[in-house]
Amino acid sequence: MVPFVLLSFSIALLMVCGGITASVAFLEQRDVQSLCDGAAVAAANEVDEGQYFGTSGRDAVPLSQESVNSAVATYIESASEGLDAWTTTTDGRSVEVVCTRYVALPFAGMFLGGEQLERTAVASARSPFSP
Repeated sequence: MVPFVLLSFSIALLMVCGGITASVAFLEQRDVQSLCDGAAVAAANEVDEGQYFGTSGRDAVPLSQESVNSAVATYIESASEGLDAWTTTTDGRSVEVVCTRYVALPFAGMFLGGEQLERTAVASARSPFSP
């Protein structure tokens, strides 16, 4: 009877630890996606004023790689938790941001061999100033 009770307790403990680890991984993914979405919107609203107003807004693309990178960097610095890596691409009218964070999960030794988990999110936004 004692071995059965110990086995049942071990299985229950493993399930609880797995549930906690999976929940933390899900919440971290949600946080990274939220941060990436905000950075994409901030970048899409950051007009390269010299380029845009130099042509009175006609035939000009409102976004440049420099303005997008600057807006994303500023947004991420102001966030409570930062990212480990991020990249941006723009075609002048829309922006795509790829965000990455490495997370140390509770009970990672049991499930991941003690390694950190990579959480990556992709967000895109279109400039409201696009012609």
